[in-house]
Order: sequence, then structure tokens, then C-alpha cells
Amino acid sequence: MANCTLMLHFAFILFVVFGGLLIFYRKWMSWLHIPAVFWAVLIEFAGWICPLTPLENHFRTLAGQSWYDHGFIHHYLLKIIYPDGLTRQVQIFLGLGVLTFNLLVYAVYLKKRKV
Repeated sequence: MANCTLMLHFAFILFVVFGGLLIFYRKWMSWLHIPAVFWAVLIEFAGWICPLTPLENHFRTLAGQSWYDHGFIHHYLLKIIYPDGLTRQVQIFLGLGVLTFNLLVYAVYLKKRKV
């Protein structure tokens, strides 16, 4: 279950970053994507840990595996996504990057729709 939670967490991150592109194929996806982006940006801006992290740790503990005391991104994706010397300002910048990218996707979609 811990690995399933891990895969779900990773899929959620991919959906947050790139899910806006799905609206070009299925308009209704925006109803799922927009709340996901707001949740992810809130997590980044507030410096919280996503609830999926403690859930994964719970499953790891039940399985007798070691758990981690920091977030999913830090534990699994730090070297891929975050540069060395992660600061609070960098974390906020990354949250703004995700938000900006998705706002651009939706702006292009809305412009295309009006044409």
C-alpha cells in the first residue's frame, strides 16, 4: 500500500503540473485540475506536508519498513525537482511557477475557445 500511495502521490504531482493540458481534449477535466492546482500551490506556499506523505509513512510502518519525516518531494524527488540549497523562497518560486504555467495553459485554452 505504501508503494501504491507513492505512485498516487507522483501521479498527483504530474497531474498538477501538466493536467491543464488535458482540457484541450476533455473540457470537464478543468473541474478536477483547478482544485488540484490550488491545493498543491497552497501546500507549497504554506510549507505544509501533503497528507499523502503521512499516509505512505503509516503504510510503511505497518509493513515494518522505515519511514521518513519530511515531505514526498524532499524524500523522493529533491534532486530531480529542487536544486541544492532549497530555501523557502525557492519553494514559493516553484509554487508560482506551477501556478503561472497552468494560468498560461488556461489562457491559451480560453483564447482558442473564443476564436
